[in-house]
Amino acid sequence: MSAPLLVIAAGGTGGHMFPAQALAEAMLRLGWRVKLSTDARGARYTGGFPHTVEIEQIASATFARGGALAKAAVPFRIGTGTLAAMSRMMRDRPRVVVGFGGYPSIPALGAATLLRLPRMIHEQNGVLGRVNQIFAKRVDRVACGTWPTVLPEGVEAFHTGNPVRGVVLEKAGAPYIPPGDYPMSLLVMGGSQGARILSDTVPEAVAALPPEILRNLRVSHQARDEDGERVAAFYAEHGIDADVQPFFRDVPRRMAEAQLIVSRAGASSIADISVIGRPSILVPFAAAAADHQSANARGLAEAGAAVVIPEKRLDPGSLSEQMATVLSQPEGAQQMARAALSVGKPDATENLVALVLDLAGETASDAKEETE
Repeated sequence: MSAPLLVIAAGGTGGHMFPAQALAEAMLRLGWRVKLSTDARGARYTGGFPHTVEIEQIASATFARGGALAKAAVPFRIGTGTLAAMSRMMRDRPRVVVGFGGYPSIPALGAATLLRLPRMIHEQNGVLGRVNQIFAKRVDRVACGTWPTVLPEGVEAFHTGNPVRGVVLEKAGAPYIPPGDYPMSLLVMGGSQGARILSDTVPEAVAALPPEILRNLRVSHQARDEDGERVAAFYAEHGIDADVQPFFRDVPRRMAEAQLIVSRAGASSIADISVIGRPSILVPFAAAAADHQSANARGLAEAGAAVVIPEKRLDPGSLSEQMATVLSQPEGAQQMARAALSVGKPDATENLVALVLDLAGETASDAKEETE
């Protein structure tokens, strides 16, 4: 008898793909087969998935991009993609279909709905994304990474937390070295959309730090390609030890070594920060749909683990002042690190796996027995 099949549907951003990857890794370990349903854009972000995950490219589209002709074609592309997904699911019937949001997840979730297959969605943010809003009342389970999450009336949700990748779990609860008169690390992460304002603000804020802090500080700054050269040049001109790159492939290591993190409030970043347990200054992306990044930041802020600065109030002076406060108070920084851990959900992947197995009518022990 062939192994049970899980179809994961996800869009083309790290916020959707990282938790999808975590679930894929866990289900493969239980002996399941896993397919990822996405579109051509999403397929570019699948390099971290295990090689045994089959990548299925299905046509999809969004009304948020393109001109009038492109928008007029959206229903036809989604319809074509849904029919293609249905055909594949009828040939190789999945036990469960899980959507992680993003418009590339529409065809697989639509097909699963029409075929009445067991299905669920996972919402990473504190506000449902557009696609998850559509399917929230059409699926068997709604899993939430951020709590509380704003939900349609009558929808029951399960607080699973946001799954993090295995490389993040390896650093879960790593001992925190509070700031002091020795080498310290600052990690700056802007996300794919919101990096520019941090590139405009953080270097000046760092340069304005008191000399006794600055002389010990090394900066890891994630900046977009178009900003990287000027950011690196600013740090160099001010004698600041900085590593500026468009993307850090070793974020968990850098995060574990950091005394402070300055970041946007994307769901995956929040999950990583809380699982590893580090003080942070969060600047929610003002243009995020329904201001969901502010909702994402709320848990860390209310726990005393993060300072939240609204984008409209962000300037080098205020940011430098907040950074100096954290980096000059080791006991306070240590307390922030502990508070971050208190809201972390390192078992988020296990929680999500349990929901998948429940939908499939299995338990974890059943799944292990099938593979032995």
